[in-house]
Amino acid sequence: MPRAGLTADRLVAAAADLADEAGYENVTLSALARRFNVKDASLYTHVRGLRDLRTRMALLAGGEMIDRIAAAVEGRTGKDALAAFAGAYRDYALTHPGRYAATQMRLDEATVTDSPALRRTAEVTYGLLRAYGLKEPDLTDAVRLLRSSFHGYCALESAGAFGAPRDLEASWDRMIDALHLTLLNWPRGAAP
Repeated sequence: MPRAGLTADRLVAAAADLADEAGYENVTLSALARRFNVKDASLYTHVRGLRDLRTRMALLAGGEMIDRIAAAVEGRTGKDALAAFAGAYRDYALTHPGRYAATQMRLDEATVTDSPALRRTAEVTYGLLRAYGLKEPDLTDAVRLLRSSFHGYCALESAGAFGAPRDLEASWDRMIDALHLTLLNWPRGAAP
């Protein structure tokens, strides 16, 4: 019989909190069981294992993140929308490092297809890029450019790896300027 009050949703939320506090790599079933003062085996009533728990964390965090991004870009266009999107992305990555790390997990295709949050992520991101006149395959390439730029900047910033005395906000703003110009002047390729 499941322990009173212990649910999959509570476990996932606690795992996400633990990831933010101790690091994504430190989220284990044993660590989570200790949080609830139960045996590891008790968790298997609610999650199938660590992979299932981390998948659920990725979906939770992805939903939280896209909610913030969508709210930030609502009613905005062009560079203003890009800056709002990027700012919400960066804020989430820096304030929720463990949750953000969970969003980088590669998910199987069925999970992606079945997730309303991940579908919404695609809709919001592609909507931003369609406003720049992009179509496939350029949409996919532009998504990869933005994701790698935002992720790389956030990863380096959170690690304290930017050593130059230049203000981080100024560099971030210049990166957004450069991305905006790149999207405006995207080299149009022939569709395959």
